[in-house]
Amino acid sequence: MKDLQDLQVGYDIPAEPGMAAADIQTPALVLDLDALERNIRKLGDHARAHGIRHRAHGKMHRSVDVAKLQMELGGAVGVCCQKVAEAETFVRGGVTDVLITNQVVDPVKIDRMMRLPSLGGTVSVCVDDAGNVADLSAAAVRHGVTVDCLVELDCGMRRCGVSTADEALALARAIDDAPGLRFAGIQAYHGTLQHVPTHAERAEIFAALHRLLSGVLDTLKAAGLPAETVTGAGTGSFEFETASGLYTELQCGSYAFMDGDYGRVLDKDGRRLDDGTWENALFVLSQILSTAQPGRAVCDAGLKSTTFECGVPHVFGRTDVTYIQPSDEHGTLEDPANVLKSGEKLKLVPSHCDPTCNLHDWYVGVRNGVVEVLWPVSARGRSY
Repeated sequence: MKDLQDLQVGYDIPAEPGMAAADIQTPALVLDLDALERNIRKLGDHARAHGIRHRAHGKMHRSVDVAKLQMELGGAVGVCCQKVAEAETFVRGGVTDVLITNQVVDPVKIDRMMRLPSLGGTVSVCVDDAGNVADLSAAAVRHGVTVDCLVELDCGMRRCGVSTADEALALARAIDDAPGLRFAGIQAYHGTLQHVPTHAERAEIFAALHRLLSGVLDTLKAAGLPAETVTGAGTGSFEFETASGLYTELQCGSYAFMDGDYGRVLDKDGRRLDDGTWENALFVLSQILSTAQPGRAVCDAGLKSTTFECGVPHVFGRTDVTYIQPSDEHGTLEDPANVLKSGEKLKLVPSHCDPTCNLHDWYVGVRNGVVEVLWPVSARGRSY
């Protein structure tokens, strides 16, 4: 351990490269770099082997550095994200191919999006409304740019997107006729499919999506507007999209970090996705603050360090202690045998990585017990 006088960490950073992982200030967002790189290479190998692109979902990690690693090691063609501010962050950080997998309707946001090509980025966007097409067209003409638009298909989430082949065709024609826009294809992402527990259940749901998407693509092709890009898929379903022969692009995001909610999903052999398919690479490092109550311990990671909408985090590599309850600054653990000690550090696997990452300023990348990198959560708070 370094002498305490040499530790240059403070209120603004939790660690510095070269220090022992044991000295990281908690609570902190920690990446196991070896596991992260194996996950990235594995999906990249899958995509290349099947002749399909991977566009990493940047809304998960909100990190320019992680996105560049996905491009370098996994061959990702770029990123997709949900908000214009996220897109701006990635483009300014040097990620030049960005798809906004959402509708952009506010005039100020449309104007900001149309400025991205001048920063050296290629931006594309999803649409599900003809009025939005007209607004996008007017802004593209005003800025002298051409922007690719994808028709979003409602795959069963009942959130955004058109529902029928005829609606998709009408919107594709509107895009094709609009100055400054180019019809680039279809977004067909089924979000609720991702966390359906069993492989058989997911296969049944995807079969319905396959029928719907096949009809849409056939209708577009017959009308002389074939979909150049068909994008979608996630960590819980990407094997179905790959095998379908319909998709040209995968949008997997959480595979790289692997959280508790995805970890519970089962593969075709009935194994959890975090037990062989992907590895846990993201942790909230926490420290035990109190063991005053018998059978209980209190750590320093609560609601401000990890989110709980998908359940409590679990303690990585331990079955003898259980995280049971958060408060603002603390987490209570069940410790029946009173094995935890004050000052001890635990790695917590968050139940949902996306919003958990948005709570932190930094990723602390660790390899072989040593801090190797400190990466900013570049688009933290960029939800506008």
